[in-house]
Amino acid sequence: MITGVVERRNERITKALSDAAAARQLLATLKLQEEIILQQSRDEQAKLVEQTEALRQKLMDQARQTAQEEGRLMLEKAREQIQKEKEIVMQEVRLYVASLSVEVAEKVLRKQLEPDNRQIELINQLIDESLIPRA
Repeated sequence: MITGVVERRNERITKALSDAAAARQLLATLKLQEEIILQQSRDEQAKLVEQTEALRQKLMDQARQTAQEEGRLMLEKAREQIQKEKEIVMQEVRLYVASLSVEVAEKVLRKQLEPDNRQIELINQLIDESLIPRA
């Protein structure tokens, strides 16, 4: 009977030691799995940060290119507008110079011509004809 109690006690101790060893093994396995999961999480986080940075850089580059293109187009339009305005001003200057030249020529001719009414009438007629737009 004592031997039976001792044997049962030994069996319980052996089982408890076996269960403790199994629990230690399970705990070690769980810790290893935890480390693997944590490392995977860190790797995924680093990958997301890298992708986010790449996307940010791409968007910045696109915004820079768009701004440069818009600036180039604005500059081109401004140059075209300046050229058009320059042409308009030059045309106005030409018309003014032509008008001034006609006035000067008319005054010079009046002084040089004899006071013959026929010559003055002919000149006035030629001037009137030159001012009438041709079809």
